Amino acid sequence: MERQTILVPPPTTGINAYSGSFTSVELTHLLKRTLFGVSQADLNYFKGKTVSQVVDELLNPTVPLPDPPVKEYTVPTTATTPDTNIAMGTTWVNDPNTDGTVASLRRASFKKWWMGVMINQDRSIREKLTLFWHNHFATETNDVGNAQYVYKHHSLLRANALGNFKNLTKLVTLDPAMLVYLNGQVNTASAPDENYGRELQELFCCGKGPGSQYTESDVKAAAKVLTGWRNNATTISSYFDATRHDTASKVFSSFYNNTIITGRTGATAGNQELDDLLTMIFNTQEVAKYICRRLYRWFVYYDIDASVEANMITPLANILRNNNYEIKPVLAALLKSEHFFDILSRGCQIKSPVDLVVGLCREFAVSFQPASDYITNYGFYNYLVSWVSNMQQNIGDPPDVSGWKAYYQEPQFYQVWINSDTLPKRNQYTDTLIVNGYTFNSKKIQIDGAEYVKTLSNPANPNILIDDLVSALFRIDLSAASKAQLKRDILLSGQTTDSYWTDAWNVFINNPGNTANTTTVKNKLRDLIKYLMNLAEYQLA
Repeated sequence: MERQTILVPPPTTGINAYSGSFTSVELTHLLKRTLFGVSQADLNYFKGKTVSQVVDELLNPTVPLPDPPVKEYTVPTTATTPDTNIAMGTTWVNDPNTDGTVASLRRASFKKWWMGVMINQDRSIREKLTLFWHNHFATETNDVGNAQYVYKHHSLLRANALGNFKNLTKLVTLDPAMLVYLNGQVNTASAPDENYGRELQELFCCGKGPGSQYTESDVKAAAKVLTGWRNNATTISSYFDATRHDTASKVFSSFYNNTIITGRTGATAGNQELDDLLTMIFNTQEVAKYICRRLYRWFVYYDIDASVEANMITPLANILRNNNYEIKPVLAALLKSEHFFDILSRGCQIKSPVDLVVGLCREFAVSFQPASDYITNYGFYNYLVSWVSNMQQNIGDPPDVSGWKAYYQEPQFYQVWINSDTLPKRNQYTDTLIVNGYTFNSKKIQIDGAEYVKTLSNPANPNILIDDLVSALFRIDLSAASKAQLKRDILLSGQTTDSYWTDAWNVFINNPGNTANTTTVKNKLRDLIKYLMNLAEYQLA
């Protein structure tokens, strides 16, 4: 049946605290936007808590930061400097090996590890925010090259994900990976490089909106402020070289109130001028508005019309400025708002590939190996990294410094994720995980439909079973007619009485040794879940 696209305007509600009912429907909406997928265990954990209690817990992680990636790769004999000093199963992140072959293996190891961290995430917003900051302060592992820099940069984003935006911007500015990626390490007084000075304003802080009116001369002046920073691959850190710094004063445009940053000399010149530069940039109104728009598009919806700008972006930006650019108060206001829980805010996002791939593993409680079997788990994680990459979201390597197009490319935004190439791959991924699974090292990851259904409220009743599955997997309900057809065609095998399924389920539970019945029940659940995941509704978050 051909579907008609209906364009619906964004909600007109605002920042006022949500005071409506907080049922499993609203809870699921909140958790789907702040976690990657929502397991039954997640829902059970938060059930009975208020909106404010749930949001406060999501914004205050108590679980320690994840352990670093480990060596799970085998270095070929062709490597010039193999990392034989690093034992298998121990971390490589503090070992300053710059061999090209080793670096490539470690960058791949980092991506596998990151996939595992997302799958095993705690019940907080931290992992969703870490990906947000990776998209915002985008770098590419292949361009950075040095795997230790890659891991250090990523760790910086995670550790500061819920902290101060201005402080994070400074840390990123001096981060070794960013100094490589945007040429900061070669930015000198004699040859100023404008790359980072431009992106600091255009992509990281001020944006390209009509209210962002920095000039080309501001880019040049910022580049001069940032001269002198270099990297030390041995210590895996950056440092300031005063001999390469432009000591003249830097003059900025009227957008920055004609600020003059006094040129300085000596060992502290770089830090002092950088602080002045960031203070100047963050004193503009546009920085708070820009980052709030980015957060809104990540957690709510891409369409920011005049009402959203007035009712959400402006008050959120005021909260951000009034809290000295602390991110947490902004997220608290956003996620507790009537706007966030508005019916028009639900099911309006298209899942990113990471949301789809990681979310499936978490929602269906796909079973991985114990942490001690890191070889097998990294093999599974690598398989999932390949899937998100094939769906056009290669973690660690966004297309360019702007990040993924789904978060800025007008007018398509999230629709970029769905095309004639990626939609079949999305369906192929879900089909594979429910039908055959993926085997590595003689171990398998696969959706166990029967075990999953056991966690639902009343799987013996085909009507309640389908209601529960739709409620768990979709943000938009199916019609009663569609549910009735699913029940008849799949669960009842064309029969008309519900007892056909109820009897089969009860036998399955009470007499699992009945091979024929067990096979029938498992196959029907497989077919039902497979069908649901192939519907367009499954692509929405």
